[in-house]
Amino acid sequence: MSDPRRTHATPAATATALTGPAAESTAGNVPTMGVEEEFLLVDAHGPHPAPHAEAVLAEADDGRDTTHIEATRYQVESATPIAHTAQELRSHLLTLRRRLAAAATAHGCRLVASATPVVLTSPPASRLVDAPRRHEQRARYGSLTDTLVACGCHVHIGTLDLDTAVGVLGHIRPWLPTLITLGANSPFWEGRDTGHASWRAVSVSCWPASGSPPRLDSAEHYHRTLADLVASGAVMDAKMIYWDARPSAHWPTVEVRAPDVSTSVDEAVLQAVLVRALVTGALRAVHDGHPAPDIRDGVLTLARWRAARDGLEGRAVDPHTADLLPANTVVDALIDHVGSDLDDTGDLPHVERTLARLRRDGCGARRQRRAFERRGLLSDVVDHLAEATVDQNA
Repeated sequence: MSDPRRTHATPAATATALTGPAAESTAGNVPTMGVEEEFLLVDAHGPHPAPHAEAVLAEADDGRDTTHIEATRYQVESATPIAHTAQELRSHLLTLRRRLAAAATAHGCRLVASATPVVLTSPPASRLVDAPRRHEQRARYGSLTDTLVACGCHVHIGTLDLDTAVGVLGHIRPWLPTLITLGANSPFWEGRDTGHASWRAVSVSCWPASGSPPRLDSAEHYHRTLADLVASGAVMDAKMIYWDARPSAHWPTVEVRAPDVSTSVDEAVLQAVLVRALVTGALRAVHDGHPAPDIRDGVLTLARWRAARDGLEGRAVDPHTADLLPANTVVDALIDHVGSDLDDTGDLPHVERTLARLRRDGCGARRQRRAFERRGLLSDVVDHLAEATVDQNA
């Protein structure tokens, strides 16, 4: 693992330890948060992605490891320092977006918080960055790598040892589709409306180790699963486990990868505090010896697809009953589930305000479609995304 003393997006080993059977969550001892946001770069004068990631990152580099290269030449990633509160996290996210946006402008492009490219014309083979790992992925997995032009919001909660992280996954996995519902922000893909609110969630499902995480019993079970995946060739290493939540490959955290990148910083903070509340409750359950909910994998598959298709404006599968309900009803069930932990950390008002705004204005996918409906131009969608990405209230 990299030096844990470095400032990084994920809560590192210097954070308050919440490990093993002693792990608890109280108002005075809550896990830390960190968020990685992936963005697209688009041309300053048009809707097409701009292959200037390396130049933009060089311009934005502050020497603190808070901006990173991603899979393709059209993508950049920000990584917040460790945050203890929602306001602290929001400040980090705003600072990083503004720095990346300024660097993008300096190189003739715009920063766009869209989980998929609205328009893309370059040949797939030229999209990946020129790095040995990406060349190896292209050689092994062929056109699957075309789906790497996608941007997520990755929430890290820690510090957790591996056994505890695995235990936590079992308790939070029923709610991962609901995070997709709230974060859906990718209806368009390469010039067309996909009919889904989160096409990113659908496209990434093509990879062998993707979707809802399996039910795991222990760290040893996780290591066996990883060894099987590597031996089969399904993944090259732990970094290619693209489950919606996983133990981080580099940091002592649970990493939730389910939602699309959010156009709004407040929606990114919403995801982070909801994930922290879920993990806090899961830590309590692990500490008290409560088994994880017995949710069938097939039900989670259905819930995940329905979330990706409908977003917040449609219907959702209740993960516990498999009933098809209004999506907002399932969101309400999530808030009921984590409400006391949100209240303990002071995050409940932010959740209530942001949910009210989402229910009024629609999820990211609905807002993208509304931008398209005005004139029927995909360029209007890209303009809307570029403006909204950086036009955040301080």
